[in-house]
Amino acid sequence: MKRKSVITVIALLGIAAAFFFILQNNKKKNQAELDIVAETNTEIAVKTAKAQKESISGVFRVNGTFLPKTQAQVSPELGGQLVRLFVEEGSEVKAGQTIAKISGDKINVNVNNAQANLDNAVSSLNRYEEAFKSGGVTAMQLDQAKLQVQNAMAQLESAQLNSGDTNVKSKIDGIVNKKLVEVGTVVGAGTGIVEVVDISSLKLKVEVDQNLVSQLSIGDTVQVVPSVTGESLEGEITFIAPASNGALKFSVEITLDNSERKIKAGMDGIAVFNSAGMNDVLTVPREAFVGSISDNKVFVVRDNKAVLTQIQSGVNYGDKVQVTGGLTEGDVVVTSGQINLIDNAGVKVIQ
Repeated sequence: MKRKSVITVIALLGIAAAFFFILQNNKKKNQAELDIVAETNTEIAVKTAKAQKESISGVFRVNGTFLPKTQAQVSPELGGQLVRLFVEEGSEVKAGQTIAKISGDKINVNVNNAQANLDNAVSSLNRYEEAFKSGGVTAMQLDQAKLQVQNAMAQLESAQLNSGDTNVKSKIDGIVNKKLVEVGTVVGAGTGIVEVVDISSLKLKVEVDQNLVSQLSIGDTVQVVPSVTGESLEGEITFIAPASNGALKFSVEITLDNSERKIKAGMDGIAVFNSAGMNDVLTVPREAFVGSISDNKVFVVRDNKAVLTQIQSGVNYGDKVQVTGGLTEGDVVVTSGQINLIDNAGVKVIQ
């Protein structure tokens, strides 16, 4: 009986050992399969394009934003309570037109006080002149009385000038774009009451690459296409920035007539410039750039690896960008999938 128990234990141990051996083999097999999958998955799928030389048309387009001819806040020269507002949002105003009125109660008090001081000074002067004839006052006292009259007259003139400033007038032609305060509000001198915008003409502001800005001049005619109408309009370059914005781009403003007010300030449009064309220009697609074009970084595929490369970019032609350094013709750059890449990551090119 005891011998049977020993045999049973030995048999159970054998079975357990067999199961352990099988599990270990399965574990090694599974791990090997996982290693193969992991090795396969290290290659990130990307799309690519080649850097190539081509002839570029002299026409290039730049997006921009329309700015108003003038824009200003109308404010009072003196502080006080706003008692009247003669315009509403959307009202047309002319330069010099009264658009609001400030309470003149305190100002009128100042005028009355200045008038009273002048009357007293004149009365005193009359008495001093009579007294001087009889020797009752000295010549110096008489001169002081005359000086007091002059000072009182100057104070009255100042108070009277200020009394006219209760009328708040617009300094420019335009349309009331925004009402900034309500009637009854106490405002300080220089506090905006309404905002007036003149859009009888507009300025399309664009940022032009350094390689193109040298071909532009003040007075050049440029075609402008507002996004809202799609109609090609003629504009004139009225400003070229003397310094870049730090990304080798220069602000250029193109002024165009907008007397029909079809275009509003803040809308976007496209400036179509016409410059000399160029041959044998090395370009890559705009999508190849990691981040913005100004960062000048692309992934170049070499030996199935994506190598993050610093380059020098030139003219931005919209969907293509000129490369002036860092790449040679035929170099393969990643155009899709960069978000999954790090430097020297393995890649698999897909169509």
